[in-house]
Amino acid sequence: MADVRPFSALLLAAGRSRRMGSDKALLTTADGRTWWEQQCAVLTQAGAAEIFISARPEQTWVPATMTVVRDAEEGGGPLAGIVAALERAAHGHVAVLAVDLPAMRAEWFARLLAQCAPGVGAVGKNGNNFEPLAAIYPREILPAARGALARGEGSLQRLIAAEAARFAVREIGAAEAWWFENRNERV
Repeated sequence: MADVRPFSALLLAAGRSRRMGSDKALLTTADGRTWWEQQCAVLTQAGAAEIFISARPEQTWVPATMTVVRDAEEGGGPLAGIVAALERAAHGHVAVLAVDLPAMRAEWFARLLAQCAPGVGAVGKNGNNFEPLAAIYPREILPAARGALARGEGSLQRLIAAEAARFAVREIGAAEAWWFENRNERV
């Protein structure tokens, strides 16, 4: 596939963290970094030329040095953040990473980037399900993403399936599966 660098990135951190009971972005790793700092480091190590953080207005922890994007539609879930980032991105591809995937590695994005091409992103698949919160989205899906958001269809699974020609699919191997452990409750 063709090299799609430089690319933009989005850290999804605007979720309400209802099950967690506190803002997941502010939880800390074993080395003392917050989850949002950890995830920004992953995106930086992956080679992102710019990083956006999808955050709510009351999330005042975001430093002034970071570029915040507000959801394209309040209550639109991750899709609303992805639409906002695709609209602002300086580059044709946006690597998306959820703040509550703290085991994710830059290596995953290197593997996805190797499968991208102009106009084609990449997503992992585990069984019958895509892993849309650690994926690379091409700008070309923006019209379909806007349409889905306008119709109240926030399912990233459905969007990726409908735009299958715009995504290379990588099966998630056993050695990679733990990177996708989603944390919604305190352990």
